[in-house]
Amino acid sequence: MDSREYAFEGVEPEVHGDAHVSREATVVGDVTVEANASVWPGVVLRGDVAPVRVGRQSAVGDNATVHASEIGEKVMVGHGAVLNDAAVEDGALVGFNSTVSDATIGSGSIVAMGTVVPPGYEVPAESFVRGMPASVTPLDQTTIDPDAVFEAFHSGDYANLAERHENLFAPSEAGE
Repeated sequence: MDSREYAFEGVEPEVHGDAHVSREATVVGDVTVEANASVWPGVVLRGDVAPVRVGRQSAVGDNATVHASEIGEKVMVGHGAVLNDAAVEDGALVGFNSTVSDATIGSGSIVAMGTVVPPGYEVPAESFVRGMPASVTPLDQTTIDPDAVFEAFHSGDYANLAERHENLFAPSEAGE
């Protein structure tokens, strides 16, 4: 176990051997990081009152905090975002410095930078979410090209960035 991975009440984090978790991230308790996911410096994944899951090929950006939340597959969580008791479904993007608390972000949705999604929101799939508090618009009613946005963040260059930072990421001792 890396020095920034901590058990909580006897439950230790599970990090897949093909995941990239920065040596500067803090991972506590009932946390699962799946294959090819990346967890960047300053991130806190805290699974104490409920589990935290980071799905396959998802990225949690620098200084994000994820507490008691589920992140689906191929999700991008931006720098400084806060997820508390949240569910972010497959293929969604949560922008820099956004806050999602006790809410669900539907698959393929885009949450703009700085958005506050308050408790009780159930954002439908393929929506654009912005503002404080959040307002929701179906993506097909905006001028946003979701394919271009997702391609920019899921392209090989960005998705493989963690592999190119060999000194920043500690190999998992679990070897799963």
